Amino acid sequence: MAIDLNGVRVVINGAGQGIGAAIARGVAESGARVVIGDIDGDKAQAVADSIGASARAIRVDVRDRASVRAAIGLAVADFGGLDVMFNNAGIAQVRPFLDITEEDFRAVMEINALGVLIGTQEAVRQMLAQGTGGSIINTASIAGKQGYEPLGHYSASKFAVVALTQTAARAFGKDRIRVNAICPGVVATDMWKTIDRGFQDNALTSRPQEAFETFAAGAVLGRPSTPQDLVGVARFLASPESGFTTGQSIMADGGMVFVCPPIRTGER
Repeated sequence: MAIDLNGVRVVINGAGQGIGAAIARGVAESGARVVIGDIDGDKAQAVADSIGASARAIRVDVRDRASVRAAIGLAVADFGGLDVMFNNAGIAQVRPFLDITEEDFRAVMEINALGVLIGTQEAVRQMLAQGTGGSIINTASIAGKQGYEPLGHYSASKFAVVALTQTAARAFGKDRIRVNAICPGVVATDMWKTIDRGFQDNALTSRPQEAFETFAAGAVLGRPSTPQDLVGVARFLASPESGFTTGQSIMADGGMVFVCPPIRTGER
């Protein structure tokens, strides 16, 4: 059954490229009206232009509360309210554990974790004012389920996203505001190009794509992910079809990480 998002009002941060852009186009195809937010305003506008009249673009720095509030305000002004908030913006940085500096840690945490906190808070305030409930969807990662070297601070930030997702779900369930997260694996995006270069720069791999291919080989479905692979779960979490789902961090990683260990045949 096709998911119907006709008239649903959505804000997506970090939607100028990659996963965010694919989700923006996907929910718009299902009928949603979408505000595209990104730190690169030109990229946000290009995605909005590719969608058409049901999309708006705005430059958003997720570390800045006024900037996030402006994106939500645009949805309210042009579409009449906010039903779904995607906190998708994020960065990655490769550093061996002993080389992570305070500046590195703050830079990653401010965008990946503080940005989710601010986006969730501002979305909740708007949804409470409307009194209609809503859905908040955060982009976590397989790195929010297990730590990866040399991505310690990135992993910490994504564990924080999972924690914020769970606590916000508990805090606002009574208000019919659902909060969930998506945990992608190895996705063919510019972020993974950055990660791959970081492995090379730190002499951890010897050729382009080596880290990407090595990590992606862990997917039991036999291939790396594409941004389009995340669209279906995003549509589901944005829709009433997921109306009794909250506090969950849904793995959409092709089977790279299993939260529960496999049962071995013959064990008792």
